[in-house]
Amino acid sequence: MGAQIRVYKRRIKSVTATKKITKAMEMIAASRIVKAQRQVAASSPYADELTRAVTAVATGSNTRHPLTTEAENPTRAAVLLVTSDRGLAGGYSSNAIKAADRLIERLRAEGKEVDSYLIGRKAVAYYGFRERTVAESWTGFSDSPGYGDAKKVAGPLIESVLKDTADGGVDELHIVFTEFVSMMTQSPVDTRLLPLSLDETAAAGAEERAAKGGILPLYEFEPSAEGVLDALLPRYVESRIFNALLQAAASEHAARRRAMKSATDNAEDLIKSLTRLANAARQADITQEISEIVGGSSALADANAGSD
Repeated sequence: MGAQIRVYKRRIKSVTATKKITKAMEMIAASRIVKAQRQVAASSPYADELTRAVTAVATGSNTRHPLTTEAENPTRAAVLLVTSDRGLAGGYSSNAIKAADRLIERLRAEGKEVDSYLIGRKAVAYYGFRERTVAESWTGFSDSPGYGDAKKVAGPLIESVLKDTADGGVDELHIVFTEFVSMMTQSPVDTRLLPLSLDETAAAGAEERAAKGGILPLYEFEPSAEGVLDALLPRYVESRIFNALLQAAASEHAARRRAMKSATDNAEDLIKSLTRLANAARQADITQEISEIVGGSSALADANAGSD
């Protein structure tokens, strides 16, 4: 019985150590969420206004540009998947990977070839284990991305969009990331970055202007609308990718905080359960010892009575 008590004590000690680790990770993730939320709030207006500027240029000119012109028969598409570099974040990465798989299946059903671009070790490991072809991948900055990281990712994607499909280029660019809705809700979404859907963006801008009582502005382009679009193309892609990386980072921290809080609560419940079992085992051990002492005393008394 004493051996069983030692087993319970070892398990309690082990679970207590694990609880300290999960509690620390929960507190670290909680502290990082605030910074990530501020970065998302700071980057979103810039990305939105840049999208409106691109829409204004495109709607105000007849220039055909890869940024705004859809191919008549698109045959190739690129998908950028954003996951995490580290685990212990619940279903954060797996949900994003599932969303990307659904998007890729839909694109292939439309007769398009798909090039996969990956961010995060989780996506790289997933594709590597399944021996899937990857055009390019990046790791090491999922929980704290900078604008330089977004530029590094955007470069090959822009080159791919500007190439002809016969030379390995793509007609469409999609991104899959986890949108930060709230501390409790993070939703994987897929968005088409290129070509920009002018109808949807223009409609959203018109509704906003109507709400503010504004009117549609008129633009003159110098040196040309095409030159303006050439200058805006990398800025638009970089800003959208940067905003997606920030959204994903905030979502990762929130998911990790929630997962670590659940692990800490489970550790507390397990410690209580093991403590009760250890107490019961110790009580049973004491009871057995008392029974043995009483039995021995009774036997000795009977032996003495018989000798008399």
